Amino acid sequence: MPSRWTMLVGICGGFALLTVACSPTPKAQAPKPTPVRVAVAVPGPAHAPIAATGNIANKDEMRLSFKVSGVIKRIAVQPGQLALKGQLLAELDLTEVKAQVAQAKEVAEKAARDLARGERLYEDRVIALEELQDLRTQSSVANAQLDMARFNQGYASILAPQDGSVLRKLAAEREFAVAGQPILVLGGRDQGFVLRAGLADRDAVRVHLKDQAKIELDAFPGQTLPGFVSEIGSAADERGGLFPVEIELASTSLSLVSGLVAHVSIECSQRDGATVIYVPMAAILEGDRDRASLFVVVNDIAMHRAVRTAFIHGDRVAIAEGLREGERVVTDGALYLQDGERVEIQPPVTAQPDDIRESRR
Repeated sequence: MPSRWTMLVGICGGFALLTVACSPTPKAQAPKPTPVRVAVAVPGPAHAPIAATGNIANKDEMRLSFKVSGVIKRIAVQPGQLALKGQLLAELDLTEVKAQVAQAKEVAEKAARDLARGERLYEDRVIALEELQDLRTQSSVANAQLDMARFNQGYASILAPQDGSVLRKLAAEREFAVAGQPILVLGGRDQGFVLRAGLADRDAVRVHLKDQAKIELDAFPGQTLPGFVSEIGSAADERGGLFPVEIELASTSLSLVSGLVAHVSIECSQRDGATVIYVPMAAILEGDRDRASLFVVVNDIAMHRAVRTAFIHGDRVAIAEGLREGERVVTDGALYLQDGERVEIQPPVTAQPDDIRESRR
């Protein structure tokens, strides 16, 4: 027979089990939403900007030469030197040129004397009118030859047509220069600078006059100059097969010189009005060629979505398919999300004063 103590312990134990069994089960707490930051998908050009590399040059670049052939007597300037309008830059040995002027002058004076004699003889009816007309023609031709000789003498020297800097010297003293052979290259300073580059055919057909451009120089890192397309070549260069394009630079305080290496990004105007959707690079989770995925926030729910990319431009990705304008994509926190998970959108990060001061150091 169980003892009274054993019976009392059993009754108490049973009462305890009954109390636990009848108590309500605690409810499971819902998981907290994952904090994320988002960006809005915006439309933009359907084509990527065109990138090219070229050289800075004076817009008004002149190749100066002599009008006549001869031996170069003196070149008065060197590359990099500044030249003022009207300054003597180079000259030929004028011995031959002066002789030609003297010869033409003698011929013109003789023709004038012959004409004066012919006028008197015609008045005395010694010669016919036809002979007098021949004398007049000879005098006119002789005077024209004298004018030509004097004109050539004036172009046996090279004077600076405007203020500028000497870019290149293409000949040396005592060399024989053929008429029209470039001797000096002068860059005018009044018309500013341009960037000259070459484009492949697939890019040349997309560029239009006045398209905006951004120029970066190796000599001035971190500096970006605005510009626009001012000239487009209608034929490809025979040596490289590229189409020449000229970008006119806006005025700047930078000390630009001809020959600087520059990189240009041309924003082609969209004549057909076609656009694609742009999102930040941080929104892309994974990609394979033109396939990628990201998270779209709909009613505070993160939805995993596959998209097709068009191209990458800077820190943005152009989406060709799978996303609409105005949709919100996750940029921060996407790596920790699962499809269908609730999210809590955080405000964008703003630079604090301390961060700003640090970035300026």
